[in-house]
Amino acid sequence: MTSSTTSPSPSRSLPRIPSTKISAVISDVDGTLVTNDKALTPRARAAVAELHARGIIFSIISSRPPRGVRMLLEPLAITTPLGGFNGGVIVWPDFSVISEHLLMSEVARRAIEMLSARGVDTWVFAGQDWLLRNPDGPCIGREERTVCFPPTVVADFGAGLTAAGKIVGVSQDFALLARCEQELRAALADQASVALSQPYYLDITDPLANKGVALTQFATLLGIPLTEIAVIGDGHNDVAMFERAGLSIAMGNASAAVQRVADLVTDRNSEDGFANAIERFILGGDRLKAEAFGRAEGRA
Repeated sequence: MTSSTTSPSPSRSLPRIPSTKISAVISDVDGTLVTNDKALTPRARAAVAELHARGIIFSIISSRPPRGVRMLLEPLAITTPLGGFNGGVIVWPDFSVISEHLLMSEVARRAIEMLSARGVDTWVFAGQDWLLRNPDGPCIGREERTVCFPPTVVADFGAGLTAAGKIVGVSQDFALLARCEQELRAALADQASVALSQPYYLDITDPLANKGVALTQFATLLGIPLTEIAVIGDGHNDVAMFERAGLSIAMGNASAAVQRVADLVTDRNSEDGFANAIERFILGGDRLKAEAFGRAEGRA
């Protein structure tokens, strides 16, 4: 780890004062907690274990469906609520539902029509099912390895659109998907939350299904002020929780736009950036040092 990779965010022209007390850490999963191979490193496990040992709650809010994070719960000893579909569904570790925000069926249908018209493959996550129409589309193998369950191929999404927790636009054309993000955000306005969770995934969820709203609900469920919650993530969909948390940490693999709105920036997920952030900024207390905040010289 070097000072050029784990460092203050260059974003804030007027740095804010970090929370002097952190009672919980809420993390994104893909691109943050796990490596690009979807693995938890020994240091990541050890860092979370030390959080528990110090009485600091740890949980996750992911764009994955809730059952797609099942493999992480035991290794990380998560016993508190967790979020799936960017917070659209909040569940207990036994997957009993605390709350859920589903897309209106007409909004879901319009989103799919807009994406399909632009040549973007679409997936629908409804209930426990992952539905898709094109079995030869991009990223299916990647997603199946990630969530550890297979998709269901359908001729038509049909009734799935009445219970859609998340629609995903999928494309290897990152520029196209970025344009779709802006177009759908404008077209759907306050009817949906639209954000890239990865350069190749565009997530469309209910307006209340975003990580900022979920973080506020977590604070209520845990009985902890938002100012005492630290969050860490790498995607555009993490910005909503950055804006509400007492401390926000962006991954080194996050885009410049995401890094700019975080308090601090750690290393990449391929460089144990999650563990470095926990060790340095949460357990080590570097966030309390005045020199850890403000504009970082020489960073883009």
